[in-house]
Amino acid sequence: MDKKMVYFYGGGVAEGSAKMKNLLGGKGANLAEMARMGLPVPPGFTITTEVCDYYWKHDRSFPETLEADVEAALKRLEEVSGKKFGDKDNPLLVSVRSGAAVSMPGMMDTILNLGLNDETVEALAKNTNNPRFAYDAYRRFIQMFGDVALGIPHHDFEEALNQVKEEKGVKLDIELEADDFKKVIELYKEIYKKAGKEFPQDPKKQLWIAIEAVFGSWMNERAIKYRAINGIKEGELLGTAVNVVMMVFGNMGDDSGTGVCFTRDPNTGENIKYGEYLPNAQGEDVVAGIRTPYPLEKLNEILPDVYKQLTEIMDKLEHHYKDMQDIEFTVEKGKLYFLQTRTGKRTAKAAVKIAVDLVKEGLIDKATAVMRVTPDQIDKLLHPAFDTEEVKKAQEIGEGLPASPGAATGKVVFSADEAEEFAKEGTPVILVRPETSPEDVGGMNAAEGILTATGGMTSHAAVVARGMGKPAIVGAEEIVIDEEAKEFTARGVTVKDGDWISIDGTTGKVYLGKIKTIKPQGLEGEVAELLEFADEIRVLGVRANADIPRDAKVARNFGAEGIGLCRTEHMFFEGDRIQKMRRMIVSKTVEQREAALEELLPLQKDDFKGLFEAMEGFPVTIRLLDPPLHEFLPNDEEQMKELAPQLGITVEELKEIVENLHEFNPMMGHRGVRLAITYPEVAVMQTKAIILAAIEMVKEGKKVKPEIMIPLVGTVKELKYLDKIVRETADKLIEEAGVDLEYKVGTMIEVPRGAITADEIAEVAQFFSFGTNDLTQMTLGFSRDDYGKFINDYIEKGIYESDPFKHVDQTGVGRMVKIAKDYGRSVNPELKLGVCGEHGGDPESIEFFHKTQLDYVSCSPYRVPIARLAAAQAAVKFKRGKFVNYAD
Repeated sequence: MDKKMVYFYGGGVAEGSAKMKNLLGGKGANLAEMARMGLPVPPGFTITTEVCDYYWKHDRSFPETLEADVEAALKRLEEVSGKKFGDKDNPLLVSVRSGAAVSMPGMMDTILNLGLNDETVEALAKNTNNPRFAYDAYRRFIQMFGDVALGIPHHDFEEALNQVKEEKGVKLDIELEADDFKKVIELYKEIYKKAGKEFPQDPKKQLWIAIEAVFGSWMNERAIKYRAINGIKEGELLGTAVNVVMMVFGNMGDDSGTGVCFTRDPNTGENIKYGEYLPNAQGEDVVAGIRTPYPLEKLNEILPDVYKQLTEIMDKLEHHYKDMQDIEFTVEKGKLYFLQTRTGKRTAKAAVKIAVDLVKEGLIDKATAVMRVTPDQIDKLLHPAFDTEEVKKAQEIGEGLPASPGAATGKVVFSADEAEEFAKEGTPVILVRPETSPEDVGGMNAAEGILTATGGMTSHAAVVARGMGKPAIVGAEEIVIDEEAKEFTARGVTVKDGDWISIDGTTGKVYLGKIKTIKPQGLEGEVAELLEFADEIRVLGVRANADIPRDAKVARNFGAEGIGLCRTEHMFFEGDRIQKMRRMIVSKTVEQREAALEELLPLQKDDFKGLFEAMEGFPVTIRLLDPPLHEFLPNDEEQMKELAPQLGITVEELKEIVENLHEFNPMMGHRGVRLAITYPEVAVMQTKAIILAAIEMVKEGKKVKPEIMIPLVGTVKELKYLDKIVRETADKLIEEAGVDLEYKVGTMIEVPRGAITADEIAEVAQFFSFGTNDLTQMTLGFSRDDYGKFINDYIEKGIYESDPFKHVDQTGVGRMVKIAKDYGRSVNPELKLGVCGEHGGDPESIEFFHKTQLDYVSCSPYRVPIARLAAAQAAVKFKRGKFVNYAD
């Protein structure tokens, strides 16, 4: 390996810097940087992450020259420290610590006090005139080395330590004396022998075993799981670096100690010093919770000069890094040392406040502030969450896909009707269904949250719940529902109708009983300010998917710049409208259908007017009827018996209609534009409702921008047929009203044929909106309601990196989007392009849509703030025109 593998710092030298995190890891890079700044940092050296990468790629072996490089660095450390590694008179002791480019606290291994053995411990006791400290350090090293490097269970050592404490009649380690620790050491050595291991007395051997243990910890189970949870893909990082640092000791008496501090409060973001300090202790005592530390201010009482120096350097570090810092420090005999600084982890609330405050303080610009907050953090601030302490006590009884974030508690109900009944009485409910359908919308709206046994991230339950801002868990397959008995079972627990459960739509977890929730902050204060920064930066517009005025108002309050998708079919399920819709469906003649539709017309018109009013002159894209007609009719025979007389037909006639409408694959059946071609009178009625609502707005002196969207178009001839009907209907009404009203007619691109013939379609359409849910379904050939059963196998085996219904499949579906964009704009350079599928609210997909040079994304109202931030982050990372190779 012909590269520099070891970087030294100390004695006025620093070979690395903060810019070298990928090579030196965060810990090593920041130690080198602090050394460059002249701060009190113990000297040491860092073995690079490239060596870790080599180690795992070469059957756990090291490069040939590494040993010589480490020896040279060790000699430099001896010169700077004035001590000698393994020396019987003045021994150098070191810590061996991990450190990847991305902070992974507690996931990998650390060994302290390395270099101690039966001889050097005596020298340490003599030189410090503190035998208690020396033997305490030795027993800590033996325990940590056995646990981390040799795999001897930690609790075996703890039992031995507790045995000595019990014999002496004390509770705390600090109450033990040197002779007590000597007994502990002998017991520890016996533990090694029982485990068939040997404690190495040779410090050089200790060092190499420790270095290998740290590299080995890169692939331990907890580190792998941490990377997976935090979206760090395998291969994204080279590995961990190894830091070998001269030991400084916080356990040398009352003038020594250890602490962790933050330059701001990591919980609230307030600009106050925050941290803990533990006198006469090593860092592991704080982290492991062996002793209860004091607030940081305690250091000011004990060692005021040290406290003053610490706080001054905290300010210096925050200004240098231009972000809140998480700092580890040790005080040895009244002298302060900095062991680590890193960007501090913080709550969502703190992240937003710190980002905005740093802009106001002139430390960072708005673009940097926008990059400092993740879309997930904004998401957490917008949805209720469970109290963390309450969750710890709750009984988890199931888990599914986290379809819509937020926390909800309520009584279990198994039908939409029951949900609505309970809601009228003010009782909170969780609607539990095998799966939901459009007919359940009322119950979903009434419920606090939704739980389904089947379905995926873009199933009906998921899409509608997100639109409503309701917490939802879908595809919880371990939950077995017995609708007849009105109960479900999961993990051996039976939950009956009316029992209380709690669901966390952010994690996908289901709990038994009530759990207290905490209200979200919403778009106030610093959150609103940060999103204003985002709006100044982003290029991509952000609209909302909203079907009723109430949702539109929510979306507008969250900053939506229009409606990108109004699903008109949802309007037909409100109140007695479903009956009018059903009368239209069972009609035998055009005249009968038109009569039924005429009753729906004023209701739809009022809905559309409400949307226009809520959007205050921003565009409102209204999709004509999309789902197949069978969704509006019941399948249950009892319901048919009740409904038939109301429709003026026999039960047999209704059964026959339902059977005729039945389709084997309704998602690819008689729906969308196909319905309008068969029943153009439906499109006429909806067009009238849209245009009449817009005319009323114009007459009231208000601005309105209606956009009529025809779904599921696969050929330009379909669009031409409907475009003619829509325009003739609209133009006639506008002319009769004598108003000046502009409107647009466009289409959804969700059929692959529509995408690859977009140049033809763009000759008619004024805008495209990519319906990425169906486009994904039809391009991949995956049923979005059934794919949840096998998609995890695909992800685990590396066939797909992620759920393609959650993050847009850039290679396949993304290429379809790009083809349609290129073809469409080649014919019509002014063609407006947007996205109205669920991907419109996904940050990863939004980045792709920005790079693909679309005009806007549309998402559920509660994801509008997330989309605003994600669009701004995409604009910071990628200037338009720079990204061209979409297929790679």
